[in-house]
Amino acid sequence: MAKKSKQMRAALEKIDSTKAYSVEEAVVLAKSTNFAKFDATVEVSYNLNIDVKKADQQIRGAMVLPAGTGKTSRVLVFARGAKAEEAKAAGADFVGEDDLVQKIQGGWLDFDVVIATPDMMAVVGRLGRVLGPRNLMPNPKTGTVTMDVAKAVEESKGGKITYRADKAGNVQALIGKVSFEDDKLVENFRALNNVIVKAKPSTAKGTYITNLTLTTTQGVGIKVDPNSF
Repeated sequence: MAKKSKQMRAALEKIDSTKAYSVEEAVVLAKSTNFAKFDATVEVSYNLNIDVKKADQQIRGAMVLPAGTGKTSRVLVFARGAKAEEAKAAGADFVGEDDLVQKIQGGWLDFDVVIATPDMMAVVGRLGRVLGPRNLMPNPKTGTVTMDVAKAVEESKGGKITYRADKAGNVQALIGKVSFEDDKLVENFRALNNVIVKAKPSTAKGTYITNLTLTTTQGVGIKVDPNSF
């Protein structure tokens, strides 16, 4: 614990907590202050001035990061017949119907993304209490309820992330790994920011992005200037 707190203090000394850094500066700082022994994930956290209780101010969606996520997602697909074969051919890790429902109800959760064809949603709906709280429930808004299962599987394997504003208007998303080159993290960050900015509800008043932070797993939060984009 003492060693970790010493590393944390050293990291904090490199960061000016009163300053909002540019995108490029923040990425360099995040990597240089990372003290995790593994290839840590780089994440961003937005605090948005929105009221998610209003239907037109809910922000949720998905996008494919241009430089990928640095991890390979385990993709599960609920489909039957030709669509099941299509999912397998596209590289899905698990494909099935009621058999997978029973397996998940039994406590199995070794997957990261769930995709379903529309006709399978009645079956998948039985898993609402399990998948819902884990943000794994297929949803048309994130492209995970679709007839084009091949495209959905390929995107999930190739760097697709989902984002969603919580009750307090916070949106958290990963933009890569510490091992990424600086310019790749900046590229992913800029792509995500473009999506978040475009998602601004027309009814949202005042400053939209009230706080923006970049951090690594176990790392220190670094404030980012939204105007630096």
